[in-house]
This record gives sequence, C-alpha cells and structure tokens, in this order.
Amino acid sequence: MVDLTAASCALVVGAPVMAYVAIVVRATMGRPVVFRQTRPGRDGKPFTAYKFRTMRDGGGSDAERLTPIGQFLRATSLDELPQLWNVLRGDMSLVGPRPLLMEYLDRYTPRQARRHEVLPGITGWAQVNGRNSLTHEERFEMDVWYVDNWSLALDCRILLLTMARVLGGRGINADGHATMPKFTGSPAEVGR
Repeated sequence: MVDLTAASCALVVGAPVMAYVAIVVRATMGRPVVFRQTRPGRDGKPFTAYKFRTMRDGGGSDAERLTPIGQFLRATSLDELPQLWNVLRGDMSLVGPRPLLMEYLDRYTPRQARRHEVLPGITGWAQVNGRNSLTHEERFEMDVWYVDNWSLALDCRILLLTMARVLGGRGINADGHATMPKFTGSPAEVGR
C-alpha cells in the first residue's frame, strides 16, 4: 500500500516534469522516448522495465551513445521516473535491489542470487552507498544485506538518503565507464 500510494502521488505530482522530459528526449533523440527492457524481478521473474531514453541508437560504446541530455537525466535520476509505472503494476517497489540484466541470472553465486528474494526497487541500499561507483560484488553484498535487514524504517531512510545523493550527484558512473560495466561473474566463479 505504501508503494502504491507513494507511486500514485509521485506520478501525479511529477506529471509536468515527466511531460517536459518526454518532450526534450523526443526533440533531441527522436523515438522511442521511453526505453523498455526485460529485467528480472522477484524470484528472477521477467518484467518490462521502463526508463526515459538516454542513448542514441546505433553502434559504439555506451560513452559514445550517451547524449548530453542523457547524462543530465542519469545524473538527476529523472530517467528513472517511468519506473513509477512499474511500481503501480507491482513489478517493482520504491526501494529494493536495482533490477539488472536477465543475462546475469546464471552468473550470480547462490548468495548473490538472494537479491531476487524481494521486489527490485527504483532505489536501494547500494544506490545510496555508492551507486555505480561500487563493484558488482560490493553492490550484491549490499543487496543481500538489505534483504536480510528489510524494514519500513530502513526503506524510509533509503528514500531520504536517495534525495540527498541525487542532489549531490555522486557515484553516477563507475570509474572509466559511462555506465556500469558488464557483470561477467564474480572472480571466484569465473572459469567454473
């Protein structure tokens, strides 16, 4: 109920901002305005995640395809606003481990896979403790810690910290990457 109420209010209050972002994305990058991608949800069940588009179509690295508007949207987390719809649909929560790529599912250790015991979130414990500046292993440890320590008070704390982190703009990208590098498996698991 908290997720549904908060997401509904956020969609109503944020509608003008979302409309403006959609117009800017359409004018600078064309269609589609909203990027859709299949991501793993609770128990690894696939769902379609929505985000405002931040990259041009075509080949090249993420750094080459990421537009100036896209960089701004990521830095301010405005690209995440369409995921409020995912919260309303029950695919996501406001707080939880970030949904990553489907291709990672068979690369997790059993411990890392525990991040899928809860709904994925728009923000999470890893996001307020380093975001994309964390290694995958650090992120997954924080995700499992969140699963083991979940409480409404913790979610409220994460939401407040998220606002502070977004305003500070820290940890948006991993060092040397426009986005988070691909997860190929934890070092102890590679080659097994």
